[in-house]
Amino acid sequence: MTTTRATVTLLPDPERRRRRYTIISVDDHLCEPSHMFEGRLPRRFSDRTPRVVETDDGAEAWLFEDTLMPQVGFNAAAGRPPAEVVSRDPIRFSEMRRSAYEVHARVADMDLDGVYASLCFPSYLAGFGGVRLQTTSADTDFSLALVRAWNDWMIEEWAGSYPERMIPMQLAWLHDPDLAASEIRRNADRGFRAVTFPESPHQAGFPSLHSGYWDPFVAACAETGTVINVHTGSAGKLPESAPDAPADVTSALFGAGYALTTTVDWLFSRYAMKHPEIKISISEGGIGWVPSLLDRLEHHYRKQGDRRGTWVGSELSAAELLQRNFWFCLVDEPSAMVHLDRIGVENILFETDFPHNDSSWPDSQELFHKHMAAKDDHTVRRISWQNAAELFGHPVPLAVQLDPDAY
Repeated sequence: MTTTRATVTLLPDPERRRRRYTIISVDDHLCEPSHMFEGRLPRRFSDRTPRVVETDDGAEAWLFEDTLMPQVGFNAAAGRPPAEVVSRDPIRFSEMRRSAYEVHARVADMDLDGVYASLCFPSYLAGFGGVRLQTTSADTDFSLALVRAWNDWMIEEWAGSYPERMIPMQLAWLHDPDLAASEIRRNADRGFRAVTFPESPHQAGFPSLHSGYWDPFVAACAETGTVINVHTGSAGKLPESAPDAPADVTSALFGAGYALTTTVDWLFSRYAMKHPEIKISISEGGIGWVPSLLDRLEHHYRKQGDRRGTWVGSELSAAELLQRNFWFCLVDEPSAMVHLDRIGVENILFETDFPHNDSSWPDSQELFHKHMAAKDDHTVRRISWQNAAELFGHPVPLAVQLDPDAY
């Protein structure tokens, strides 16, 4: 028996927004297209290739081994009336903006929004940190083939079609840190400058950041300049409070609720001390909590004395390492604007979160202007594009730096 599905409305294309700023967004998402794995898996896996099927309720879903993943367009809410948007609503590709899964349409929507370049995370099939693609099947050879195919598609089709507009980001291999390191080096040679990694790997069934397991992987990232991008929710577990709390408690906690814990975990793993070149970007966590963390770290340092505990042997304090090796993503936080200097304007990036329901699209230019209209040119330039361009090694042409309408 089939069920009646809710109405889905796609609004007309918005008008092209006025461009005041050159913007790079370091946290957007893509929905894996149905052809992603076609021709990219070894022949021995051809009969196991994940594919999109129609479900009894008229939706589309990925069939992966014997698992049905109904959220084809996980939170692909851009261009839909807010009243219709339901988190995790199973939908069809035809019920999303094509830019959710098709790169040519994505660049067109970036043009409407005034975003020059974008860094895109996976969606439901892979998981924000690639965990789901590697834990659904017990066959790690198959999982590795899927991860490599996902990365091939990213560098060849998504980023490869518009290398000046798309910053390529890979999935990390999680089951073997030595192989993971080899993949980082191989992919760096192919043009990757970023990797998505689960925020708390122990929550996804892998060793913790403090175990030493990840040492080869982190060393390879430091060696190649590959930025480790840690997205809230990427370990497959969301913030929670009481068992009987309302469902939207998760939305209130999402971001800062996890980003603070994740950042402290990464900081106290000592990787920033062992590898001074390591670069860690905390995605979709906001920035408003960072000054409080800096205050706490400095207070703890004053009380504990010189380089005690975790920081024995470190030339820098925990707070200094945080400001040297970590970057944080600005979403929509008016109250945080008075703390930019405390955080460090060189440590702040901007994101639009397209096509999720939190996205600022198609009004990202206006949102950025609301935050930055009163700021000096140096601050605006650093946060709008320069920090991201330097961090990810993604140069912006001089003409575009000077004139957002130049592309």
